[in-house]
Amino acid sequence: MKFLSEKTLLKAFFIFLLFINFNILFAQEVTLTQDAKLEQLLNEKRKVNSSITVNNQYKIQVFNGSSEESKKTLIQFKRENKSYDATIVFSTPLYKVWVGNFKTRIEAERNLNSLKKKYPNAILIKPNK
Repeated sequence: MKFLSEKTLLKAFFIFLLFINFNILFAQEVTLTQDAKLEQLLNEKRKVNSSITVNNQYKIQVFNGSSEESKKTLIQFKRENKSYDATIVFSTPLYKVWVGNFKTRIEAERNLNSLKKKYPNAILIKPNK
């Protein structure tokens, strides 16, 4: 086993002390300020996430496209169809408007046929977990 000389140990000790003092002298205090809108945005995201139920239920996708158009479609859909749950889901790079929580495929297909009159591109989906 090789031992270091006293001179080498002394140099290492002084370099260590110099490093510690350098960090203390030039340490910066950082203060973060969070915009109130960020917390509001996080709460909105939590609300949206809780409304999305991904399970064994079927849904109908009535729109697939840009953010603004999906918002308009969702508002219009909710105005015309108060009996359906509806939400916007983002799946890169598109926004989708999903409606309903149908327990059986038959129930979902019945509703799909009636929604296709107003939304011809509507499709039946079963979201994955």
